[in-house]
Amino acid sequence: MPLGPVIVDVAGLALEAADRRRLCDPLVGGIILFARNFASPDQVRALTAEIRALRDPELIICVDHEGGRVQRFREGFTLIPPMRRLGQLWDRDPAAAVRAAEGAGLVIGAELGAHGVDLSFTPVLDLDYGASSVIGDRAFHASPEIVGALGAALVRGLFATGMGAVGKHFPGHGYATADSHVAIPVDDRSLEEIVAMDVAPYRPAIAAGLAGIMPAHVVYSAVAPDPAGFSAFWLKDVLRSQLGFDGVIFSDDLSMEGASTAGGMRERALAAFTAGCDVALVCNAPQAADELLAALAGQPFPGGRLGRIRHDARRAIGLDSERYRAALKDVAALA
Repeated sequence: MPLGPVIVDVAGLALEAADRRRLCDPLVGGIILFARNFASPDQVRALTAEIRALRDPELIICVDHEGGRVQRFREGFTLIPPMRRLGQLWDRDPAAAVRAAEGAGLVIGAELGAHGVDLSFTPVLDLDYGASSVIGDRAFHASPEIVGALGAALVRGLFATGMGAVGKHFPGHGYATADSHVAIPVDDRSLEEIVAMDVAPYRPAIAAGLAGIMPAHVVYSAVAPDPAGFSAFWLKDVLRSQLGFDGVIFSDDLSMEGASTAGGMRERALAAFTAGCDVALVCNAPQAADELLAALAGQPFPGGRLGRIRHDARRAIGLDSERYRAALKDVAALA
């Protein structure tokens, strides 16, 4: 059964009957885990093993594991500082910051990979304009050049462990003040300013091996009427054609308020696919996920990109390796 174009979540620490049924739907291609799915390292290993046993090819297992306030697994995992700490280090010692960013990526990838996870939705490539509370210290810096350099370093660290990296939130969520989880943010700047500033970090990150990109639920009102995740201009013209990105485009969570401009869940998913998303995420809304899978049943969807998330180096750097131990020291120096 090929991997489908929808990523869903599960209720708790082990799979329930409803979870298994949903994950075996041919339209599902992966699962995203949250803090509610984690009690201990051994438990999450058992959960990911149970998920992997359901399908062939195995579902892609994802998590938001950026560091700082967005790190779903904590007990038994290295606590990664917020990315702003890397930007502050850059202001004192750029070489040390790049080394620490690559080390952070390596630690994240090695630890998640050892627990059965394929993909982390990181790095945040938004700029720190001091305006967005939902981004805040998740951003590396205000400078696009520094964000690009540190983001690319983190991608390299993840890639070395076989872990896919997903940059977010394209083309940039840092300027808009509203939180797209609960509102529809609007950014009224010109296309030229957004491309020169916010899009710039994506170029080095893509060159470093970025596996996926997640567009923002933000309306760039001077450029296009729809949020970026529903905009063919942003995804096909800018991301695919101008930046040459050939990885996976993941929608941000379609249950967020920022996605409500497209209508109900079916309309949101179809708008995302039509605009150029390869994969639709539906989180914290099991009934809506079931309704979406039923509504899309039997429809053809282009596939192939999601399966590329895994590569041959997966778990090549173990928790007993010298590189992992050296990376731990670089991360500890940020604390």
